[in-house]
Amino acid sequence: MKNGVSPMPSAAQCQDMTELRAEIDRIDCALIALLAERAGYIDRAAQLKPAAGLPARIDERVAQVLGNINQNATRAGLDAELTHGLWQQIIEWSIAREERVLGPS
Repeated sequence: MKNGVSPMPSAAQCQDMTELRAEIDRIDCALIALLAERAGYIDRAAQLKPAAGLPARIDERVAQVLGNINQNATRAGLDAELTHGLWQQIIEWSIAREERVLGPS
């Protein structure tokens, strides 16, 4: 125990389904918090883009983000096709969120 916090077990260290499910729920909660944080940056982008003369959709940036995701997924041992699909949805949601402020691209 470090600083009064128990270290989180790895998947291999989980002794039963209750412990394993608790860790999955913890990770899901952390992912939601990160997505909410990301949405805050999307909202800020919608505020900054007009002054920079930028539309909500910038195809080069979409390609860059997806390329980064594919590299990071491969590096982490995740299925790049899965992460690509997930991020494609996140990106489209983000663009739609920006377009509510900026108007269609």
